[in-house]
Amino acid sequence: MLIRGEHCYVTLNRYPYSNGHLMVIPYAHVCSLEALETPALTEMMLMVNLCLAALREAYAPHGFNLGMNLGKAAGAGIAEHVHMHIVPRWTADTNFMPVVGETRVIPELLDEAFARLQPIFARLIETQYQHLKHC
Repeated sequence: MLIRGEHCYVTLNRYPYSNGHLMVIPYAHVCSLEALETPALTEMMLMVNLCLAALREAYAPHGFNLGMNLGKAAGAGIAEHVHMHIVPRWTADTNFMPVVGETRVIPELLDEAFARLQPIFARLIETQYQHLKHC
């Protein structure tokens, strides 16, 4: 876990689409945004902004995909627990390289991504995101 807030936390995706693929996950086990209380919704979006800033610094992506899969029909892996994906993207990337057996090739281990991102998150919270200081 990279950041722990009062209502949400930030973690690396175990099965990333690209290096630095993060998720912001509320502690409340609800299936949709409508079921989250306002403080959790607010903190979730503040954490998304923090993630964008950290990823820009760590990876210099050209863009991002932000998204949620709400419900099993929409592709939610855990339909009962809403979460936001933050996926860094680069011009002309292929999102991931499919090889035999639908394996994704990601050139950075999760431990390496964590070590790269953790000090950036700590500094950003200290200098620009003090409102998340309780994290």
